[in-house]
Formats: sequence, structure tokens, C-alpha cells
Amino acid sequence: MSNLFVHNVNVLGSVATSSLAAWRGCLVVKQGKQPEKPLVLYDIEACPYCRRVREALTALNLDAEIRPCPKGGRRFRPEAEAVGGKQQFPLLVDENSDTVMYESEAIVAYLFREYGNRSVPGFYRSKTYQPALGSLASAASALRGLRATPAKAPQQPLHLWSFEGSPFSRLVREKLCELEVPYTIHNLGKEHWTEIGPAKQRIKPGPYTPMPGGKRDAFFQVHKRVQVPYLEDPNTGEGLFESSRILKYLDATYAG
Repeated sequence: MSNLFVHNVNVLGSVATSSLAAWRGCLVVKQGKQPEKPLVLYDIEACPYCRRVREALTALNLDAEIRPCPKGGRRFRPEAEAVGGKQQFPLLVDENSDTVMYESEAIVAYLFREYGNRSVPGFYRSKTYQPALGSLASAASALRGLRATPAKAPQQPLHLWSFEGSPFSRLVREKLCELEVPYTIHNLGKEHWTEIGPAKQRIKPGPYTPMPGGKRDAFFQVHKRVQVPYLEDPNTGEGLFESSRILKYLDATYAG
């Protein structure tokens, strides 16, 4: 099978994952106040409980440092255990309030309370059926982003502009997790209903203009478009759009 065919199949699987997750983590509910010290999330991309936390980060448009902890990983799992006392994920560390937290439901409530100054919206509250549906969502992506693969460690964390519900961004996050490559997630959630749809064909016809003063506007001023994923690697000076190109780059640069 060609690499292009496999990539397209993986994209379809990622679309199914977003659909099973009800496309949470796409629209910004409220612009949260970015903390002075970065939030740190010890995370497994394929874990449905970690996904709930990442969805909340997008809903609040918050950035965070992601330290991937896939099964079999050795780079950040010992560190997570030293910080929190056990290897359980998600694990949120917020030095702004000396907070170390496990349990996705508690973390989601904390993020909305601390950085959104509000209770958890109904769309993001825990439901009894979510564990089963979340597991199906992970299965739809063939459990990519679950297990570690041999990789070289970068000297500096990478930077990824993304939002949780983006099927193309998920493919990149899966690879970063498997390679145990740390990165800062810069959430670029959709700030208005007119931004719904792919970057090249949004629901509102005509030239795209982001909402003034927002994170998307700041990105647009630099790149003259708003499209995710976008990866910057300070170790090499590379800046890349398009998930297929980014995946090839990560394999060529960091795969062991």
C-alpha cells in the first residue's frame, strides 16, 4: 500500500475518533486567562481520559506543555511518578497554584474554574457512557499514540499549533506521543461558528478573516492563513504545515 493511501485511511480513522468524541475540543467556549507559568500535562494521546483534559484545554484556548507518557515509555513516566507518586494519566501540574492533579473529571472542573471562572459546561461534563464511547474513539484511530517507539530526544521541546478535535492534528500528536517528543501545544480553537469547516472551505464563504485580537488573528498576522497542524522545531529551525509532511519530518528527524 502506498504511503498516501495509508495516510488517507488514518485520516478517516481520526475523523471517526472526532465524531465519536462528539467533536468536543473544536470551538472555544471561553478564552481562558493564560497562566504566568505554563501548565504541564503528562499525557497519553490515545487515552480517552487524557482526551477529555485536552478537549477542555481547547475549549478554554489554553496552551500547555505536553510530556508524552506512552506505554513502555521511559522518558517522562519516571518523572511523572516522581511528581505525583504514581504512573497514572492524565496528570496535570500547575505551578501557579501548586496543584498536582489526577483524574480527568477533577482536572476538567479545575481548568474551567481556575482559568474560565465558570462551572463545566454541559457539553464537557462527564457522562456515564463516555468511558465506553471514549474507548471506541481511541480504537477508531487504531490506538495510535498509545505505545512508545524508539526515538531520539530533542534538546528543546517542539511547538505545535493545533486543536483537540482536528483529525489532521491528532495524527501529529499521536506520532509525537509514540516518539516521546515533548512539545508545547498552542491551542487554536475555532473562535466563532463561521470558522467551522476545513481551513480551505469554511462554512462562511469568501476570504477568511479571523476575529480581531484573538489567538487566530495573531497566527494569521504571521502566517497569512490559519491552518492546523503547524509544527515548529527550534532544534532545526523547521516550520511545517500539512500533517503528512510533518509526520515524514518527525520520522526522519526523531525516529530511532
